[in-house]
Amino acid sequence: NQRKMSNQITKSDKTLRALITSDAAKAQISTAMPSYLSPDIFIRVTLTTLNKTPKLQKCTQGSFTECLLDLASMGIVPDGRQAHLIPYGTTCKVMVGFQGFLDMVRRDENVSDVEVFTIRENDTATFHNGELDHSFNAVAERGEVVGTYTRISWIDGTKRCGEPFLKEDAEKARASSQSGNSGPWKDHYVEMWKKSNIRRDSKMWPLSPETLDKIRKSDELDPIRNITPDHKPKPETSIANLENLIEETEVVEEVEDEATDE
Repeated sequence: NQRKMSNQITKSDKTLRALITSDAAKAQISTAMPSYLSPDIFIRVTLTTLNKTPKLQKCTQGSFTECLLDLASMGIVPDGRQAHLIPYGTTCKVMVGFQGFLDMVRRDENVSDVEVFTIRENDTATFHNGELDHSFNAVAERGEVVGTYTRISWIDGTKRCGEPFLKEDAEKARASSQSGNSGPWKDHYVEMWKKSNIRRDSKMWPLSPETLDKIRKSDELDPIRNITPDHKPKPETSIANLENLIEETEVVEEVEDEATDE
């Protein structure tokens, strides 16, 4: 019966809505997330995303709830800015967005702030030994974006700029993505460019173990690298608990199905 639940195709938006708004699901999500994130807000954002992306209704409920618990554990919401819920056939996948990656780093205990700036074709930018001198005419046309760069401020007062992330770097990141011609890369190209930039630079920063764990989780979930025909969700106790809720919310439907079979 557990295997049947994990492989079951979503039958209707109502079923998913009943699942994620149940008290038991709220308790599981609340347990997974850090204290600064409200489970009520998380669930409201998820419902809004479900309305905006009807194809999510075709995803298995197991993969959908797995994505929600993964996002909750990272302390970010699927609002199309912090993270995206992406339907790949009947599998729901998570892509952490630029704002989500930025927020994860900003919450690090050693970080005062982190920013990502755009360099445009009419700007002046010189990078040397970790220092970047970037200037532009504030009242003139700056032109198209040709690069981005990060600037991180640590709690001890030190600051450092990352090496510029150029258009060719962004194109390499886009080309490696299965959704490179659609989804966030199509609709929010510069944001994904910035996300790829901070993702690269974060691997060189002395971040806390908690933040590094969240970044590793983001890398594991990113469909850029992990969607393959043989990919199967990792078994998690919390996922199993949520999948049990599916049976509770669909008990009426199952009784009706059995009656029809008879």
